[in-house]
Amino acid sequence: MNQYVTKFTDFLVNDKKLSDNTLQSYRRDIEQYMSYTNSNNLDFKDANKTSIITYLMYLQKQGKATSTISRNLASIRSFYQYMVRTKVVEEDPTEGLESPKMEKRLPKVLSVSEVNLLLEQPKCVDLKGYRDKAMLEMLYATGIRVSELINLEVSDVDVEMGFVKCRSLHKERVIPMGSSACAALSAYLKEARNAMIHSDKETALFINTNGGRLTRQGFWKIIKQYKNQAKISMDITPHTLRHSFATHLVENGADLHAIQEMLGHSDISSTQIYAQLANNKLKEIYQKTHPRA
Repeated sequence: MNQYVTKFTDFLVNDKKLSDNTLQSYRRDIEQYMSYTNSNNLDFKDANKTSIITYLMYLQKQGKATSTISRNLASIRSFYQYMVRTKVVEEDPTEGLESPKMEKRLPKVLSVSEVNLLLEQPKCVDLKGYRDKAMLEMLYATGIRVSELINLEVSDVDVEMGFVKCRSLHKERVIPMGSSACAALSAYLKEARNAMIHSDKETALFINTNGGRLTRQGFWKIIKQYKNQAKISMDITPHTLRHSFATHLVENGADLHAIQEMLGHSDISSTQIYAQLANNKLKEIYQKTHPRA
C-alpha cells in the first residue's frame, strides 16, 4: 500500500478512533482513488479540482450510486486535508467541491385496501388481540411514530373526546383520532390492559406480555406477524403506517400544513414528499384511464 495511504489510515485509527467498518470504507475509497491516479499517470500531489471532478465522473460512468460517489468524495477530502496538515501538499483540491445531491427516495406506502387488510388481522379474542388491534388502528389514525406510540401514557389519550397527546423532542402536539381507533382503544382499555399489567403503578398505555411497557423491537415483531398473516407482499416497517396515513390524507385533499402539524415535522419540506407521492399516483391513474394519455 502507498506509504501516504498507510500514514493516513494510521491517523484515522489513532486520532479519529473510527469504527472498523468506517475505517475499511475510507481505506478502500482512497486505494481505489490512488489506483486511478496511477493508471492515468497522475501524481496525487498534483491533483486539482478538475482531476477530482474527472474521477467522480469516472465513478458515475462505472455505474456507482450517488451515495457511493458522495462517500468517495468525503474520503478523498479527508485524505487531502490530512496531506495539507502534514505538509505533503500545499492545497486541498477538493476544497469548494460539493457532494452530488442525493435523490430523495419516496417512501413506500400501503393502499387503502392493504391498510384495511392489515388492520383486520388482530382478532379481539384474547388480550394480545385487543392490544394489537388498538395499536395498529391508532398508528394509522394518527400517523405518530412507533417510538411515540410505545412511550404513551394512559393519561395521554382521551377516548371520549377523540384525541391523543404526543410528546417528541420536548414538544407536545394534540392529534385527533377517528372512530375506529377510539373504539379499538376503548375495547383494549376495558377488556385487556388491566389484565396485562402486573402493578397498578404502571402508567404505560401499551403493555407487553411481561406486564411492562412494550418495546420498539416488540412492535417490529408484531407488525411483521400481521403483515405475513395478511399476505401483503410489500415489506412493511412500523413507519409504513405513518407514511400511509400522510399520503392518504393528501390524496383526499387534506392541507399540507395540517398534516405537518399532526406528524410533528418542523419543516414543511419533510411533509411535501407526500404530496409528490399523491401526484405520482394521480399521474399513474391519468395515464391508465385517459384515452389520449
